[in-house]
Amino acid sequence: MARAGDMLERIVAGWAILGGIVLLAIVAVTGTNVGLYIVDAFAPGTVRVISGYEDIVRLFVSAAALMMLPYCQLRRGHVTVDLLTEGLPPGVVRRLDLASLALMAALPLFLGYWMIFGMLETRADGRVSPVLNWVQWPFYLPGLVSLALWALVALAQLRRTWHDRPA
Repeated sequence: MARAGDMLERIVAGWAILGGIVLLAIVAVTGTNVGLYIVDAFAPGTVRVISGYEDIVRLFVSAAALMMLPYCQLRRGHVTVDLLTEGLPPGVVRRLDLASLALMAALPLFLGYWMIFGMLETRADGRVSPVLNWVQWPFYLPGLVSLALWALVALAQLRRTWHDRPA
């Protein structure tokens, strides 16, 4: 049986890969749309640009961008300032690490809490995208999953750091 930490790592890595695939699709749609604009500039009226391009990009980027954050936390890819902690005693560095991990777990939970209200309001208002008329609230769901995974990774790291007593 795989460890829970290993399973969380695989889920987070898979989620980031899925986010990368979404970003690649956005790049493909953007490249296609730019190509169509160029063709239309040289031969007006022969092709049509992608209708609702802005809707597609806005909705999918909003999901894909957040899908990278849990993996970033997993690899501790967030900005750290090692220069300030370099000369500090190990116990102080450990406490700072614990505090930053606690904040990194609290931040996505805080953002997710408010994102739920935004999603519910968007759903209640029946908001749709301006051109394609797509219902917008489901595009909040990948963001909520991303924030939950980010919090879980930070909590797992906090637990591991807490139990790793300095020698």
